[in-house]
Amino acid sequence: MKPLKGVRVVDFTTLLPGPLATLILAEAGAEVYKIERPGGEDTRRSPPFIDNQSVMFAMLNRGKRSIEIDIKEKIGLDRIINLIKKSDVVVDQFRPGVMERIGLGYNELKKIKPNIVHCSITGYGQTGPKKYVAAHDINYMADSGLLSLARNSDGAPAMPAAQIADIAGGSYPAVINILLALRNAEKTGNGSYLDISMTDNLFPFMWIALGIAYDNKNYPRGGDLRLTGASPRYGIYRTLDSGFLALGALEEKFWRRFCEVIELNENFVDDSKNPEKTKQEVMKKVKAKNTSYWKTLLANETDICCSVVNSVEEALQDAQVVERQLVAASVNISEKNIKVMPTPLAPIWRPKTLLAGAPVLGEANSMLVE
Repeated sequence: MKPLKGVRVVDFTTLLPGPLATLILAEAGAEVYKIERPGGEDTRRSPPFIDNQSVMFAMLNRGKRSIEIDIKEKIGLDRIINLIKKSDVVVDQFRPGVMERIGLGYNELKKIKPNIVHCSITGYGQTGPKKYVAAHDINYMADSGLLSLARNSDGAPAMPAAQIADIAGGSYPAVINILLALRNAEKTGNGSYLDISMTDNLFPFMWIALGIAYDNKNYPRGGDLRLTGASPRYGIYRTLDSGFLALGALEEKFWRRFCEVIELNENFVDDSKNPEKTKQEVMKKVKAKNTSYWKTLLANETDICCSVVNSVEEALQDAQVVERQLVAASVNISEKNIKVMPTPLAPIWRPKTLLAGAPVLGEANSMLVE
C-alpha cells in the first residue's frame, strides 16, 4: 500500500511548482483533485503536443483528477467547499491575498475543516515588501544572490540550466512541509498554514557563501569559492573535440589519482602553491585528448570524482539510469506511450509501469455535490 493512500488533496496550482509537488503526493498514493478554471490551466496549451494533448501537462499532472469550475461564482465555490470538507490538504499558488478574496483563506478553511493543511507556494512569501511582485524562477535566483555565484568567462552570471527556484525552492519544500503538517495533524488534531517562499528556500544552497560572509564579512561575488571555480580540483574542463570533463576531486586521494591519470607534471600537483597555474596545466592536459579517450580512460576509475559531461540523450541511456529503472514508467497519450519524468520518490515507492495519464478537463466534475 502506498504511504499516502487515503489522503485527499485539493490542488489550485498551475504551471510547475505546485503541480510537481502534488504529483509527488499523487505518486505516493494521495488522491489529487486538480481545480481548473473554465478552459483549463495554461500548461494544457504548452507544446509539444500529441494529437492536441500537451506532453508537458501529462508529465506534471498524470494520475490526478480534473475539476473544471469557476470558483468566483457562488455555486462553484460552494461545491469546492463541500469537496474541502472531505479533504486533508489544500495547495494554492496564487499571489498573497487571493485565497482570502475568494473566501478560502486559511481562517475560512479552518472553519470548513479544523485539521486542514493549507500550503501556499509563492515567489516571495506571504509577507514583506516584495510579496505582490510578479517574477519567475530567474528573478527569485537573482534576488536571493544565488545567481551571482556562478559566472561565465566574461564575468556575467551564468544562465541557469534548470528551474531551481520553482522545483528546489517551491515543489520540494512544499512536499516536505505538507508531510510534516499531516503528521502534526495526526498527533494534535490541528491543521497548519504553510507559507512556502521560493526565494527563502534558495538560501540553503548558499551555505558556503553564507558561512564565509558571516565569519568575516567577505561576501563571495561568483567564481571565487572553492566550489564555483576557484579551485582546480572542482571545475569543468574542455576536451580536444569540445566535449567536457566535470571534475570534483576535492579530497587529496581523489585529486592525486586524477593527477596520475592525466599525467600531470608533479610540479603542479600541489595546487596550494598557485591554483590558477595548476588549473591552466590541467586544462592543457584535458584539451590534448578527445572526449572518447577520456571516457574510456575513466570508465574503470572509481576513486577519481571525474565524469564526462553527458548530453540528455546520453544520460537517459546511461547504464546506471537503466539499471535503476529511473525512467521505466510511462503514460499513454493518444495511444502512444511516453516515458515520464521521474519524481524524487525512493525506489520503493517509484512507479515502474504504465501509469494513469493526465486527466481530461473536468472529468471529475460529476463527483461534486451541491
